[in-house]
Amino acid sequence: MKKSYLILEDGSVFEGLQMGADGTTVGELVFTTGMTGYLETLTDPSYYGQIVIQTFPLIGNYGVIEEDFEGKTAVKGYVVREVCDTPSNFRNQYELDKFLKSQNICGLCGVDTRQLTKLIREQGVMNAMISDTVPEDLKVIKSYSVTDAVKNVSCKEIQVFPPEKNKIFSVILIDYGAKKNIIRSLCKRGCEVTVVPHNTSAEDILALKPDGIMLSNGPGDPTENTFCIDQIKKLLGKLPIFGICLGHQLTALAAGGKTVKLKYGHRGANQPVKEVGGSRTYITSQNHGYAVVSESLKGKAELTFINANDGSCEGLSYPDKNCFTVQFHPEACAGPKDTDFLFDRFINMMGGKENA
Repeated sequence: MKKSYLILEDGSVFEGLQMGADGTTVGELVFTTGMTGYLETLTDPSYYGQIVIQTFPLIGNYGVIEEDFEGKTAVKGYVVREVCDTPSNFRNQYELDKFLKSQNICGLCGVDTRQLTKLIREQGVMNAMISDTVPEDLKVIKSYSVTDAVKNVSCKEIQVFPPEKNKIFSVILIDYGAKKNIIRSLCKRGCEVTVVPHNTSAEDILALKPDGIMLSNGPGDPTENTFCIDQIKKLLGKLPIFGICLGHQLTALAAGGKTVKLKYGHRGANQPVKEVGGSRTYITSQNHGYAVVSESLKGKAELTFINANDGSCEGLSYPDKNCFTVQFHPEACAGPKDTDFLFDRFINMMGGKENA
């Protein structure tokens, strides 16, 4: 391994050792707190345009297992404290470094990720570069921004996934960067899932005559997706709708609400979410840098979940529109399964048994 550097837009430099692909990369620097699930992190399209820091100190110890991939790799870079180059797991296929090289991902190990994470927590998300040299001019780093995120991770053609057993319902999943386990969670509940690209019109979706519509997770600034927002406006109230993560944010914008960028976001498998009006607190998996401003939807939506750490909006219900959305990931791979009952709620809505 040769020496390499992580250079932040504020001029901070962290020295480490190169892993993965050789070269230079620039991205938005974020951290995730998951103790497991590094493969799902690396293959989650919601990390498009970002250099990801793993706060857990040892990464790669169970190797690479392609069956666990959630989608196509979209990260710009990867930073860890210690990488394991001798993985030990009966499902292991090959080591992490080989995967990073195959996906052309620049990585860095041997970095004090604790100090780095504290810096991001205090100063907020910032841009960074991974390079084997430290540039004198930081203009390239400072000028970087994540754009056209959904366009770059969404599927290009319609795909159909059959139910595991008997077909009960037909669901359209609009792909803004969908994780595979959303599809699996629906298929095992008797749904035939038709995945359509992000730029599919509301008219074309309704023409397929589904029983319900699923709005997926995805990367980037939700306000950038004006076409998607306009289509959701046309779909609201027509059929049962369940939105996750970016789908939650886009629905709020379609209903006239607002979103805000968080200081450093919520990323990891241990985010506590409190049920509004109830006594339960759920541990959830999350990956997002923006949040819905629930006050902007007064009279239009009901707040159903809040983040127990910072009080931000984690769920909304639109009773008049037969729609509900959540900011966290009930499909949760990797992560806790506390909230997978929300898929059952969606199934009940399509059967006319439950309102959001």
